Amino acid sequence: MKLIPFKSFSMGLALIVAISCSNKATNEQSDKSKIIKEVRAKDILGNPNYQAISYEGYREKSREIQPSVEQLKEDVKILSAMGIKILRTYNVQFPHASNLLKAIQELKNEDGDFEMYLMLGAWIDCKNAWTEMEPNHHVESEQNEGEIERAVALANQYPDIVKILAVGNEAMVRWATSYYVQPEVILKWVNHLQSLKVSGKLPEDLWITSSDDFSSWGGGDPSYHTEDLEKLAKAVDYISLHTYPYHNTHYNPHFWRVPDEEMHLTEIEKVDAAMLRAKDFAKTQYDSVASYMKSIGVEKPIHIGETGWASISDGFYGIDGSRATDEYKQALYHQLMRDWTNSEGISCFYFEAFNESWKDSENTNGSENHFGLFTITGEAKYALWDLIDKGVFENLRRDGNPIVKSYGGDIQKLLQEVKAPPSR
Repeated sequence: MKLIPFKSFSMGLALIVAISCSNKATNEQSDKSKIIKEVRAKDILGNPNYQAISYEGYREKSREIQPSVEQLKEDVKILSAMGIKILRTYNVQFPHASNLLKAIQELKNEDGDFEMYLMLGAWIDCKNAWTEMEPNHHVESEQNEGEIERAVALANQYPDIVKILAVGNEAMVRWATSYYVQPEVILKWVNHLQSLKVSGKLPEDLWITSSDDFSSWGGGDPSYHTEDLEKLAKAVDYISLHTYPYHNTHYNPHFWRVPDEEMHLTEIEKVDAAMLRAKDFAKTQYDSVASYMKSIGVEKPIHIGETGWASISDGFYGIDGSRATDEYKQALYHQLMRDWTNSEGISCFYFEAFNESWKDSENTNGSENHFGLFTITGEAKYALWDLIDKGVFENLRRDGNPIVKSYGGDIQKLLQEVKAPPSR
């Protein structure tokens, strides 16, 4: 046997080790990619590394004008840059959701490490909803079946992106007078989707839920505590509830108004204290649902499908109303809710990513148009100014506009519009 000089042997050994390490690194990278591709809903919901937000990319005053795939890709890049990895949509009646999925898939094809997942919504209505006829809240709309079929098709077409399917949005709460249905309708479709999972016609790891007001999930009026609601709670994979202290600053303002013991505080100190109470109000509604679920023997994750705070209002929440509305309060609420839900392992689909002007198209200053953390033109509201300072959005654009601070970054100008809540 020919002896190999020590130096040559060492070099050969080093080469073998290098190749081995390289192969190991390649395998680890491959495993990492595999893990990313096989992410399940239960892996990302409640995981603070997977921040969530409600998103629709409409720029115009009508949803008939759909954002293009390229516009959606711009938005997704912006949201990804700020750490968002789960988006929530609301219906598949329009091309928006399917185009968004196409946009995400293209971004994934361009970058194998890109991650973005979807909570896909299927809109549910009662019979005669959104017509001149009287809504029949005890009979469902004929369109519901087609909506579910479209959602199923998209979930199967994009199984690596669609991780959650939500049946209805605020579809059971009775104040949704234009369209609400009885829990039995939601239960019917949830059971249908669960059966498709069992039969292999939907991915088995796809989570099914319904996203609704806290009261619809048993956290409020006891009249919601029905047998069908109990069955629904047992049929879904997790509970997705909505909580809006913002709207309650008008409808249920006991927590909002400045108490006597805080009257000596400065205007901003009063606001800071009120926003802490707003967060506690949301926690109370969350806890009320958790308590009801425990009372009926349901032990499932509970996440927040919607909560948010508008930055402009000329109505109930404006200067002549509850004075709840400005970018400072919005920023505080966003941070308080993120801090709380992240610490508790709760996913929070914050409402919402960008302003949408179609929601109150006749009133530019209507609050529904101003829940976004970004304006329609891409200005980052105060909640995101720190990300601007960190350069997170550098080289990103929305419709050609760079991502810049609202108010031109002038904090004093912003604070001039901040008013404390009314006193008790």
